Amino acid sequence: MCSRIAVVYNKPTPSRYDRTNEQKAVAGVMESVEAVNASIIELGHETVLLPLLPPFETARQKLESLDVTMVFNLFEGFCDAPETEPLVPETLDGLGIPYTGCQSEVLRLGLDKAKVKVLFQAAGIPTADFQLLNPDTLHLFHLDLPCIVKPRADDASNGITAESVVNDFASLERQVKRMAESYGSAALVEKFISGREFNATVMGNSRFMVLPVSEIVYSLSPDLPRILNFEAKWEEDSVYFKGTKVVCPAEITPAERDYITGTALAAYMLLGCRGYARVDMRMDEAGQLNVMEVNPNPDISPGTGAARQALASGMNYTQFVDKIVKLALEKKKYDRRHPTHGRRGQTGADANTPEYARI
Repeated sequence: MCSRIAVVYNKPTPSRYDRTNEQKAVAGVMESVEAVNASIIELGHETVLLPLLPPFETARQKLESLDVTMVFNLFEGFCDAPETEPLVPETLDGLGIPYTGCQSEVLRLGLDKAKVKVLFQAAGIPTADFQLLNPDTLHLFHLDLPCIVKPRADDASNGITAESVVNDFASLERQVKRMAESYGSAALVEKFISGREFNATVMGNSRFMVLPVSEIVYSLSPDLPRILNFEAKWEEDSVYFKGTKVVCPAEITPAERDYITGTALAAYMLLGCRGYARVDMRMDEAGQLNVMEVNPNPDISPGTGAARQALASGMNYTQFVDKIVKLALEKKKYDRRHPTHGRRGQTGADANTPEYARI
């Protein structure tokens, strides 16, 4: 049966911040748009391309004017405003239009890395110890070094460089100040876990499948931290890009595979994800798997991330897109509640008071 499907995405625009070639990540949205659009047409559906620009009120009016069966949601939030990402599914819910991927509350939750980590801790899912710090609360730092300093709410490895891994307090102070100046919020400071790095994509609404696991394999000089930073993803001439490769399926034992996929599924279900999401994990020195973060609606560009894992499972790209579409059209009632519990002071809007630094 032919459907009319709108492919909704954020039209790439210049960033007001001087972040290292971040526009490569933003412009990468178009690769997904073109591939998804071609696959939907190949599946026999009619497509409508709908690029969105700020302000969101204008975007909302465009969404309200749609005459479609469903929306394929590739909207990642406006440039420099990741908090706008949940507004598209929120609007579509109000309009009664089905859409692909996760619902607004999961996207909103996924943007707050600190809050997600609190939920992991409460549910007994291992994750790296962390604090939220800003320049005024640095004196309350109590983790063991080395640590990695990240933006609290951003994706695509934005803001993460080799210098993000810190081995002394002076370096920590520099990075926390950089995060505060660049992002206007507290920095997420995590105990750095240097072991094997895996990720797995989970798909499903009430019945779930975990696609084949990927491992990020590093061949870097000993003086460089093994991290999937911005350069490793986007800067083809960089040492990090050349020294980082993805192995999929990962070379792991059946027991390791069950452990990794089971952990990914537990994290996916805890957050109440729907459609598809990628779970990033690292093993510590004791072999314990730590969930670093969950990425609702991750990049599905051909040859990367979830698409690579789908191919390893036996799906070509068009079949992968078809699976995502069918999940969006499932006529089921989903339990859209998600965990909101957490200890007092752990997930506030900033870290201007000592309580936040004691996480």
